[in-house]
Amino acid sequence: MADAIKVLLVDDHQVVRRGLRTFLEVQDDIEVVGEAADGAEGVARAEELQPDVVLMDVKMPGMDGVDALRKLRELNNPARVLIVTSFTEQRTVVPALRAGAAGYVYKDVDPDALAGAIRSVHAGHILLQPEVAGALLSQEEANSGQGRGGSLTEREREVLGLIADGRSNREIARALVLSEKTVKTHVSNILMKLDLADRTQAALWAVRHGVTG
Repeated sequence: MADAIKVLLVDDHQVVRRGLRTFLEVQDDIEVVGEAADGAEGVARAEELQPDVVLMDVKMPGMDGVDALRKLRELNNPARVLIVTSFTEQRTVVPALRAGAAGYVYKDVDPDALAGAIRSVHAGHILLQPEVAGALLSQEEANSGQGRGGSLTEREREVLGLIADGRSNREIARALVLSEKTVKTHVSNILMKLDLADRTQAALWAVRHGVTG
């Protein structure tokens, strides 16, 4: 399983963790490398195990999922975080996405859909429901980088449009006949010029300003 997607489970309910592990362990391309019962333990385990994807609950005792996400960002941990929650309210999900989550699914998600979501965020995609994307757009509108779009080069706008389409760096590189390293540089420049924190905000900015791939 050298090429398997390494997954860390972070949830305060042991039954949930057991259920997730039982299903994921039968996937040929996914390996559960560890578990944690709260945000603080999740951060520590993520630093220790360096998973590719973290399945993170939002509401947990002590350090919750949002604070854990912020801490992982502070530590520059490269893991992609997929929120797994039973809460459907935007006030619960939106802060997690703003903190750096790559997307979210509900705890009653179809098992095959969950495996697909893990593969998707691992590939660099962003999973957003339309209503939550709308809420994020309205919250970011005041400081979304309006007026800065003119500083982007034509190539950076092409890359930004493909980010908005949910393409990974590898897919962008293939589409534009570039190296992945060059694409990463373009993404970094886009975030810096638009004063945005991550790909999620970049995708939302692109949608808001009509930049498409």
